[in-house]
Amino acid sequence: MSYVYVLLFTNAIVVALMAIYVYNNERRMGEILAKLDQTGNTPKDKTTTREGVDHPHIAYKVAQKFVELLSNRHDRCESKQDKEGKNDNEDLEEQKGHFKRPSDCMDFDKSTCKSGIYKIYPEKTSGFNVFCEMEEHGGGWTVFQRRMNGIINFYRNWESYKSGFGNMKGEHWLGNEHLHQLTSQGKYMLRIDMSDFENNHRHAIYSQFSVGSESAGYKLDITGYSGNADDAMNYHNGLKFSTMDNDKNSCAVTFKGGWWYNECHHSNLNGLYLKGSNTTFGEGINWFQWKGHKYSLKTTTMMIRRT
Repeated sequence: MSYVYVLLFTNAIVVALMAIYVYNNERRMGEILAKLDQTGNTPKDKTTTREGVDHPHIAYKVAQKFVELLSNRHDRCESKQDKEGKNDNEDLEEQKGHFKRPSDCMDFDKSTCKSGIYKIYPEKTSGFNVFCEMEEHGGGWTVFQRRMNGIINFYRNWESYKSGFGNMKGEHWLGNEHLHQLTSQGKYMLRIDMSDFENNHRHAIYSQFSVGSESAGYKLDITGYSGNADDAMNYHNGLKFSTMDNDKNSCAVTFKGGWWYNECHHSNLNGLYLKGSNTTFGEGINWFQWKGHKYSLKTTTMMIRRT
């Protein structure tokens, strides 16, 4: 019996400490109570204030929610707007307004957010998930392309490239429509990280990057190169996107990818995963200025950040 009493006493202390923590975190308290309201778990006769919780049963509910929040890092991640906060007399519903939603990964606070999948809300959209790189190269990067193992087929049609495909934690293409939605709301820079099968690494940075609308063929606008990979994207500047079923110049079919081809390419980062040196010409994941047309890269990551 003494063991049971010790266990109960220990649990009570843990619950009390959790409740105290939440009492001292007013903004988090409001969010948790709102979540409980949505699920119908809070007592109907509760009363709450910004100074604390008046209902005696809320503390235990709060502790339960607190444990859940600790188990999910992203639930505790704050956008910069959330962290800045609002006036004390403005209510929770206002804080959930559209103007509070992150428009891209730059709107998440790097001190509380790890790299991972988050939902963003670019202008005039209902929101969609992206992978945010929050820990490398200053953070705040919205990833839209990744190659790493060849699991995902990138030789796809127009609709697939429009809407996106793959696994955001692995190989994927975010989608041309999402790229247009993102880059049409402000100025963005592009970073491309690449590696070969000999563990060499290169990067290319472009100070200006945008993708046009579908009616404009998802036209590429890219300028301002810097980095150590040499510039293989300027050759594609101003070109429309091509796929196997919407091939502007037969390049997509010939070189087995979806890209901004220009009779045909200096870069082909959505080409076939051919694992290094090969006998084919231009069909692999190529960056001509670094490895030529007969070497397919091991990894690539393309990501954008608002400037």
